[in-house]
Amino acid sequence: MTDADPEPGVGVVVVAAGSGSRLGAGVPKAFVAIGGERIVDRAVRGALAVRAVSQVVVVVPAAYVQGEAGDLAAVHPEPGPVARVTVVAGGAERTDSVRAGLAALDAACAIVLVHDAARCLTPAGVYDRVIAAVRAGDEAVVPGLPVVDTMKVVDADGLVLLTPERARVRAIQTPQGFTRAALDRAHASGQLATDDAALAEACGIPVRVVLGDPLALKVTTPEDLAYAERLLEGAR
Repeated sequence: MTDADPEPGVGVVVVAAGSGSRLGAGVPKAFVAIGGERIVDRAVRGALAVRAVSQVVVVVPAAYVQGEAGDLAAVHPEPGPVARVTVVAGGAERTDSVRAGLAALDAACAIVLVHDAARCLTPAGVYDRVIAAVRAGDEAVVPGLPVVDTMKVVDADGLVLLTPERARVRAIQTPQGFTRAALDRAHASGQLATDDAALAEACGIPVRVVLGDPLALKVTTPEDLAYAERLLEGAR
């Protein structure tokens, strides 16, 4: 790409299709409120605040497309450029939901970020670092943090198999960024995975880790929700 070439378009797939059973709220996790605002709204607003983003596709449970999620298309950043928001139904597995989001992205989005709505407090700087690394030539980029605890790999009976070197271990977050071609290739494998980086790894695509942020925590349990509330209270 020369100086005269436009930057490749960036699309974000926000995955908000999970049931959130561990949160025990009686509704899908993304539709639970933190600080008076739904998790999914915070996640979409965070993606829209990133200047490079031109489209956000929100993947929600099918029953929520016309109902509780119908107003997401009216969300706009303030201040900043307006990006288009599209809402689609998810699938049975996370991988199916990401594929549904990919199918709804404009062809002009040559860079794709996949983001968990549950990481709704993720700062714009994390998005920027991921996008910059993909634009610099990496096909797959994930944010991560060094771990402070000693990690153990155990078997099904809870017996330790090995202790990885802590300095080489990272706790991986989202958004995870990919060239469109690399992510399409990874999903074409038809495999299931807990994140898209694992699909890329399985296809032999090198994955780079850039610095994440403690605010990109994933809200999964009631304790996580309470902690996120405290973070917001502190910020206010």
